Amino acid sequence: MVEGDKRFQQAGQLKPGSYVLIDGEPCQVKAIEKSKPGKHGAAKVRVTAMGIFDNQKRNLLKPVDADIQVPIIDKHSGQVVAVMDDTIQVMNTEDYSTFTTQKPKEIQGLASGTEIEYHQFGNNIKVIRK
Repeated sequence: MVEGDKRFQQAGQLKPGSYVLIDGEPCQVKAIEKSKPGKHGAAKVRVTAMGIFDNQKRNLLKPVDADIQVPIIDKHSGQVVAVMDDTIQVMNTEDYSTFTTQKPKEIQGLASGTEIEYHQFGNNIKVIRK
């Protein structure tokens, strides 16, 4: 379970590319299916999403008018200070704070002095691009 800032939104307002909290994990919405209301039921929305920090596929089924939690993802820029085996040390270029995070496998060529962009939600940090 990740703690961070969140807000509430109706499930029917979600769109592909937006963010949603499923089982306490921030996820990016990949696909949405809306069903029509039946004779005795309300319209439902089926959301397929991918975890931002763990790349796990998750599904959510809710009534269209149900409130869901939407994570507020902080986007920052930083500079790589040091590269260790499978971790990197990054300095935030806005407040000059430093932290250590996992080295992303999909981004090659990270070295000291490289400018990067990263997303943060609670204590979770993911490097997005250099």
